[in-house]
Amino acid sequence: MVSENPFAVFHSECEKTLADALKKLFPKIQITNLALEKPPTSEFGQLASSLCFELAKQVAEKPFALAKRLVESMDKKQFHLIEYIVPAGAGYINFHLDFGKFSALTIESVKEFDTDYGFVKVEKPLKIIVEHTSVNPLHPIHIGQARNPVLGDTIARLLSARGHSVYRHYYIDDVGRQTSVVAFGYDKLGKPKPDTKPDHFIGPIYTITSCLIEIDRLKKELKRAKTVQAEEEIIKINRELDEWVAISAELESKYPQLFGQLLDKISEDEDPENAVNKLNKAYEEGETKAKNLVREVGTLCFEGFRQTLNRIGVSYDSWDWESDFVLGGHVAEVMQKLKKSPYVFMQNRVWEFNAEEVAQKLNLKAKLGLKEDYKIPSLTLARSDGTTLYTTRDIAYTLWKFQKAQKVVNVIGMEQALAQLQLKIALYALGFAEYADNLIHFAYNLVSLPGYRMSSRRGRYITFDEVMDEAVKRAYDEVSKRSPQLSNEEKQKIADFVGIGAVRYALAEVDPAKPVVFTWDRVLNFETNSAPYIQYTHARACSILRKAAKKPEKPSYETLKEKVEHEIVLSLASFPDAFAEATEYLKPSMIADFANALSDKFNTFYNALPVIKAESQELSDARLALVDVVRIVLRNALNLIGIVAPEKM
Repeated sequence: MVSENPFAVFHSECEKTLADALKKLFPKIQITNLALEKPPTSEFGQLASSLCFELAKQVAEKPFALAKRLVESMDKKQFHLIEYIVPAGAGYINFHLDFGKFSALTIESVKEFDTDYGFVKVEKPLKIIVEHTSVNPLHPIHIGQARNPVLGDTIARLLSARGHSVYRHYYIDDVGRQTSVVAFGYDKLGKPKPDTKPDHFIGPIYTITSCLIEIDRLKKELKRAKTVQAEEEIIKINRELDEWVAISAELESKYPQLFGQLLDKISEDEDPENAVNKLNKAYEEGETKAKNLVREVGTLCFEGFRQTLNRIGVSYDSWDWESDFVLGGHVAEVMQKLKKSPYVFMQNRVWEFNAEEVAQKLNLKAKLGLKEDYKIPSLTLARSDGTTLYTTRDIAYTLWKFQKAQKVVNVIGMEQALAQLQLKIALYALGFAEYADNLIHFAYNLVSLPGYRMSSRRGRYITFDEVMDEAVKRAYDEVSKRSPQLSNEEKQKIADFVGIGAVRYALAEVDPAKPVVFTWDRVLNFETNSAPYIQYTHARACSILRKAAKKPEKPSYETLKEKVEHEIVLSLASFPDAFAEATEYLKPSMIADFANALSDKFNTFYNALPVIKAESQELSDARLALVDVVRIVLRNALNLIGIVAPEKM
C-alpha cells in the first residue's frame, strides 16, 4: 500500500473512527466539524480531538467522561494505522500511531512516488500568470531587488508542482521619465557599444545623466526663485542643489571619463529637462525615432538581466513591453472607459480616479481587508501633458493578462501596496469583479545589508552579480577547507551550486512580510538554516547510501523504534501537507523551514545511530531505506526553491 499523502491516510482513519463512535453513542447529534489537531508533543499522540468539550454542552456530561465513553465504544478491530486511543487531560481524545505500519506506508510511498512525492495535485488546475522581477531597464539588478525574482520563481515552481499551468511573465517598464533619461544620455554619447556586461554599462549612464539634468533643473529653479525673492523656496532649492552637487562629485570620482563626456554633451542642450519630457511624450505617442532609441537601450539592459537571472535559474515565458499596451491602444481604451464611469474627475488639469467612492458604493472595504474609516487616496491617471502614469498602464496590462489566465499573481514589493489596491478597485469599477477577485498582490519586504546604505540615484548599490560572485568565492574557500583533496575543477563546481543556492535560500527562507538582513555569516552557514547546511545533509545521505553499496533487501520497519526515527517518519509523511499549505497560502518560506527542520532531525539521527553497522541486518536495511527517502524529500524540497541537491560536497 502506498499513498501520495501518508499522514492524510492516518488523519482519515482517526476521523472515521471518531465519527463512527459518535454515531453509535449519539445517533441524533450532528456535529459537522470533527477537527483533529497535532498535539504539542508526541506523548499525547500524533492527533487529538477536542470534540468532547463541544459535545458536553449538548448532552450535559463532563468532557472527560464523554471522551472515555467514546474511546471505549471504538471498534479496535478496524484499526490499521492507529495503535491505540486514550482519553486525556480534561476531555481530549488522543490518537497514537502504529509506527511500524506507518513507517512502512510512508517510506514505501516516498520510494514509489520519488520525484513526485509530496506534490499533491489540486482538483481543479488553473491557468496562472506569475508576474515577477520587472526591474526597470536603468541599471543592473541589485541585491535590494533580488528578492523579487527568487520569490517569484519559487511561487511559480510551487504552483506548477501543484498541477496548475503556470506562465512566468516579466513586465518591461519602458514607459516613463526614467527610461527617457537613460535613453537621452545614451543618445548624447552617440549610442556606444557596451564594453562590459550590458546592464552594468547602462547603469552609470542613467545615474550620471539623471544627476546632471537634476542639477541643471535646480539651477534654473534657483534663478527663478531669486528673481521673485522667494526666500523659503531659495533655501529649499539650495539644500537640494547642494545634495546633488555632492552626488555629482561622487559620480565624477567613480566614473571620471564617462562623467566628463556626459557633462560636455548635456551642457550643449539649453533645456535637458524639457528634452527628456519631449522624448518621453514622443515615445508614448509611438514616434519611430523615439521608439527605436528607447527600445535599443532597454534591449541592451535586458540582455544583461537575462544573463544574471539565468545564472540563478530564473527564466520567463513572456517578456511584456509596457509600451506595447500604450501604442496598441489598450491604455487609451481603459482611460476612455474610466472617464465614462462616475468615478473619474478632472483636478488641476489632471485626471483622477476616486477609489474611495468605488469602495463605498460597491461595499469593498471589508472584502479588501480595509477598515471602514480608512480613506483610500485617489489615483492620478494621467499628467497634464496627456501622458499616463504607471498604475493606469498597469490596468490595461492586467486586463490583457486575464485574457490568458484565470488567476494572476503580481510579485511586487509592499511599498506598492496602495497602487496594487487602487488597481484592484479600478477593475471593480470597470465591471471586472471576477478579475479583481483573482488578482493577488504577493507583497514582500526589503533586503538590507548592515552598514551599507544603497542609493540608486548615487549609483551606490551592490549588484546581484557581485553578490553571487562573492557567494561563490566564499563557498570555494569553505569547500577547500572541508575537502582539500578535491581538484580545483571539483571545488569550483561545488562552489557554484553552493554559492548560488545560498543566495536563493537566504532570499526565500524569511517570511515575505519580514525584511531580509543579508549577512554572509548567516547565508553561508554550513551548520544550520542555510542552503549549504541542507545541501550538505543531502550529500551526507547520498554518502551513506554509496558506502552501503547495496539497496535495502529486507527492511523491517517495526525495528525503527527510536524517537528520532519516528520524528523523521512523521516529517516525511507531513511533507505533502506542508507543500499544499505553502502553495495555497503562497508561503515559500514554509518549504525552506521544512527542509531545514528535516535536516536537523536527520543530522541528529546520523550522529546518534549506526546505519550500515546497525545491530541487525533488518534494522540496517530499515535505516538505509529511511536514509534514502530523506534524500528524496530533501531533493524535492530544494527543487521547489530552485536549489541544487548535490550528491557530493
